[in-house]
Amino acid sequence: MNYFISRHVKLILFCLGLCILYACSSQKDTATSRAMQNLTSRYNYIYNANLILEDYISSIQQTHSDNFSDILPVYINPVAFNPAAVDPIQAPVDRKELDEIISKAQTLIADKSYSNYIDDAYLLLGKAYFYKGNYFIAAEYFDYTAHTYKKDKKTRLQALNWKVRSYMQLINLKTAAAISDSLETLLDSVKHNRSEPYATLAQMSMDLKRYKEAIPYLQSAVKESDNKKNKIRWTYILGQLYETQNDPQSALKCYRKVQSSNAGFELYFNANMSRIKLAAQAEGRSKTKTEQMLALLKDDKNADFINQVYYNIANVYADEQDFTNASAYYNRAIRTSTTEPYQRGLAYLKLADLNFNQLNNYVKAKSYYDSAVINLPKTYPNYDIIARKNKNLQYLTDRYQLISVQDSLQSFARLPEGERFQRIQTFQTAVQAQPISPIPQVGGTASQLKGSGTFYFDNQNAMALGLLDFKKKWGNRKQEDNWRQSIRTSEQANTQKTLTATINGIPTDPDQASAPKNQITPGTAALLASIPVNPEMLQSSNQKIVNAYYEIASFYQQELNDTLEAIRIFEELLNLFPDNNFLPAINYSLYLAYKNSNPKKSEQYKDVVLSKFANSVYAKTILDPAFSVKQSELDRVVESQYNLLFSTYQTKDFQAVIKKADLLSSSYPDNYLLPQFEYLKAIAIGRTEPVDSLIVAFTAIKNTFPEDKLIIPLVDSHLAYIKAHLNEFKRRRIALTDFDPNEPPFSNPPSMRSATAANPLKAAAVNKPTDEVKEKQVSIAQVPTP
Repeated sequence: MNYFISRHVKLILFCLGLCILYACSSQKDTATSRAMQNLTSRYNYIYNANLILEDYISSIQQTHSDNFSDILPVYINPVAFNPAAVDPIQAPVDRKELDEIISKAQTLIADKSYSNYIDDAYLLLGKAYFYKGNYFIAAEYFDYTAHTYKKDKKTRLQALNWKVRSYMQLINLKTAAAISDSLETLLDSVKHNRSEPYATLAQMSMDLKRYKEAIPYLQSAVKESDNKKNKIRWTYILGQLYETQNDPQSALKCYRKVQSSNAGFELYFNANMSRIKLAAQAEGRSKTKTEQMLALLKDDKNADFINQVYYNIANVYADEQDFTNASAYYNRAIRTSTTEPYQRGLAYLKLADLNFNQLNNYVKAKSYYDSAVINLPKTYPNYDIIARKNKNLQYLTDRYQLISVQDSLQSFARLPEGERFQRIQTFQTAVQAQPISPIPQVGGTASQLKGSGTFYFDNQNAMALGLLDFKKKWGNRKQEDNWRQSIRTSEQANTQKTLTATINGIPTDPDQASAPKNQITPGTAALLASIPVNPEMLQSSNQKIVNAYYEIASFYQQELNDTLEAIRIFEELLNLFPDNNFLPAINYSLYLAYKNSNPKKSEQYKDVVLSKFANSVYAKTILDPAFSVKQSELDRVVESQYNLLFSTYQTKDFQAVIKKADLLSSSYPDNYLLPQFEYLKAIAIGRTEPVDSLIVAFTAIKNTFPEDKLIIPLVDSHLAYIKAHLNEFKRRRIALTDFDPNEPPFSNPPSMRSATAANPLKAAAVNKPTDEVKEKQVSIAQVPTP
């Protein structure tokens, strides 16, 4: 009997199992099928996938290093994937956890089509690709979810929130801002899960540098959030935002909340540092800040943050313009950051900016920028600008040095004549005494860091142990060449301590520093001769400074894409030289620079261009955005005509050259090759008429195009030669004979001959405004050698 019952129970259970399997596997739209699909979707897929995602996000947060010298980001995000990048840091994240989430979501969509969790699956797919760093695909999934589930406001809110975050990571702020408007509108109709959308809107405002607008969004995010870690982090960021609005009391409240919370020690430590700084500021005791910060070093639990203490103390001194102490503490921060390249990179960057912007020591600035690029991660904000600035610093350095030298020469000119010699010798001695990049390169050189991961200097633990062993044996030694030698040869000492410099073409001799004060060396004589003691020399000196400032500002705007620095230098140039010869270009550049950040100011500069420089190419470009395209086409036509004219010259049909040159000059009166047309015409005149006609033609070119940097030097050279051999030229019936060996040759001096012998002619740089003001060099045909 028991056997019979047992047999039937097994049969029943087997049939029930088959039914369950059938209900789960089938795609029938029945109540049983939907119930089983919902059950398995929720626990087998969605719940487990969310757990995996939470663990992955937690691992990112634990390994992330924040830059507390800047406003922290609301979220800790991965690096964007750039398929065209060679750098491995730009490769997509290959993590099994994320692939598992994608697999679960795709399986749910394919096999559980009647469940209620398809929208969650699409959201999971988007999040997984987001954390892989592939924001394009992520944005597509979020966009599909937002459009497919419009009626489900909770799902649509999440999808729009993540879509905004995706476009923010792609640095497509225009699209992100448009979506954020829809996100903010939807927030009012949803009652729950609103903290992250508010935080996203806050981050959007911060990315647009609208810190005041970000505060109420972040306040709402903190109020709505149930996540303790987010609340603490966002409260700290609120403190930073209040600091930007000069509201120290509100900032102090935020930092004290962080201190009294269960914050991680690094966040707690930095909140404490900020509190010390603001509290001392409120009491008007600047010295107290550094004293309290140094007192933190006495606490053993702060031992791992010594470098940050030094870094913050340096920032205090830098804010107070005490650059000597600031430099000293930045260097201390570097020396104590033996295992933290990120913090070391920040200190190097501060030293680089300090030497470049304040101390005008461009040699040291170049070395510090190099070290900053080596140590900072490529995810650091504006890393590409820093890297380009480092790479092209020589261009800026040459021009800043020129400005510095011209300023010094003008200051010498204002001195009584008897004092100039002594001041010049002091100036030369200071230049010669500049040290050669005394920078402790902790962590290896750039070439070393590019090596394999097994390289010694890539292993921070090995380096730390090595440093301890070194100190045990040798003690603290300055990092420099020949460090084992306590006594050095004079040659070694000079190599270590002096720098042979050439400033603006003026040689500085290392022996001049020790020369008797009453002895005028060639370098001193050259400096004395360069002092602008009359109006003409002063005008020339000022023009050099104007040219340098304009080139620096244009370089920042066009090459480094550093709009803020370009604006600063352009406006400084306008303040120093309000009547300079670049006014149309400067006002046009400022009109472009302010276009997105300050439309009102942009309109002011636009009005200046249109009212005061109505006939300039810049005004024409503003009125007709297609003007530059038309001008480029016109330039190509003119270049083609020049080439044809030169071909005519080569056939020795000089009368035709003269007629065609006149016709082209009248047909294209404003073309930038007009000096070249006139030069070719002048040479043709010299081939057919006496020397007086040639001199008249050359003189007309000088009077008509005095600023041309290509043709005028050639004309000056020719006129100088004619003047020196005028009697020979007067005896000729035709000024320029066709290479008659019995006639004295008309050729360029050696310095000019090399310029024309190569034959290619490059036109002078001419500002052509397109989207930005850019310099254009056009290669055209040969220069005729008379």
